[in-house]
Amino acid sequence: YSFKLQETVLKSKKQLNLLLLLVITCFSGCTLKYSFSGASISPDTKSISVGFFSNQAALAQPILSQSLTEALRDIFINQTGLSLTSKGGDLQLSGAITGYNTSIIGVSGGSNSQATKNRLTISVNVKFVNIKDEKQNFETSFSRFADFDANQNFAAVEGELIEQINQQLVQDIFNRAVANW
Repeated sequence: YSFKLQETVLKSKKQLNLLLLLVITCFSGCTLKYSFSGASISPDTKSISVGFFSNQAALAQPILSQSLTEALRDIFINQTGLSLTSKGGDLQLSGAITGYNTSIIGVSGGSNSQATKNRLTISVNVKFVNIKDEKQNFETSFSRFADFDANQNFAAVEGELIEQINQQLVQDIFNRAVANW
């Protein structure tokens, strides 16, 4: 009996997989491309150009511009299948790093108040142009932060914080540009 049940379950799974393949095949001619990233991009959109995000913030690490620019290029290439062009893409992304600040967010009580938590905040101004659909164009600011213990040496954790914030910023920009979030 157990063997018959397993055989029936396997047969049902095969039928379900075949049905799923059929449904996907039927909808492959739709007007929007979908990816597992949630991006919805018109099929006639083939390329993206991501300009260098210059650093206009005081005291920011010199590597920040390069790492943000590269991370943006990577997410669009890896999650959309668009080809990267140096200029004039169907989608165009440009901007600048406008803020790079540390602040105290936690203070211990008592007469000898001391910082307990600090925060690094990075702000970016982004301009997005969609040559194929101008209604999707935008220019806006994005800002993200990461907290760290005040006892930590900022220089020792700065690289890790930048990487963490860059990932969040890049995802926010990607979502706003092509995931319609």
